[in-house]
Amino acid sequence: MNRTTHFLDAEELEAGLPDILASPRDEGVVRMIVRRPDTDGREVVEAGELDVTHGLVGDNWRSRGSRMTDDGSAHPEMQLNLMNSRVISLVAGSEDRWALAGDQFFVDLDLAKENLPAGTRLAMGSAVVEVTAVPHLGCKKFSARYGVEATKFVNSRRGKNLCLRGINAKVVKSGRVRTGDRIQRV
Repeated sequence: MNRTTHFLDAEELEAGLPDILASPRDEGVVRMIVRRPDTDGREVVEAGELDVTHGLVGDNWRSRGSRMTDDGSAHPEMQLNLMNSRVISLVAGSEDRWALAGDQFFVDLDLAKENLPAGTRLAMGSAVVEVTAVPHLGCKKFSARYGVEATKFVNSRRGKNLCLRGINAKVVKSGRVRTGDRIQRV
């Protein structure tokens, strides 16, 4: 079966865990940047501007708003989504399916709560972002794109502790980020 349409089962997902657990803990690499100009639109870009007020410039975070705020405005603690590139590589198969996840940054870095607790600051290019406490979880869109087992894998107790679905962050210092830039603790 073609890998782009094959959803991994629980055993295949578990088999990929050792590679995920080997992610760098202190300094990694930005592997992909994705802007979301509209709800299901995706633009893979080589570089992006991060802005304290607007998040990733050209992304719809601000205009889309959030069900998690009283007035439906954009949630300030969910400005950016970062996902481990090893996790998305496992669940998506080919790199051309990474952007479907809806995250703006795919990074080769250990995103586990123990490694990057809320409040941790990360330098990416000339920008600095801060990990927020709001959890980032797999949803029905994630299930439709990568399979129910992948959603169970990232949303399991262990998956949540390891932040396999990713983390939320906010920009604390505006700057430019390029694919291939380092991502490291400040």
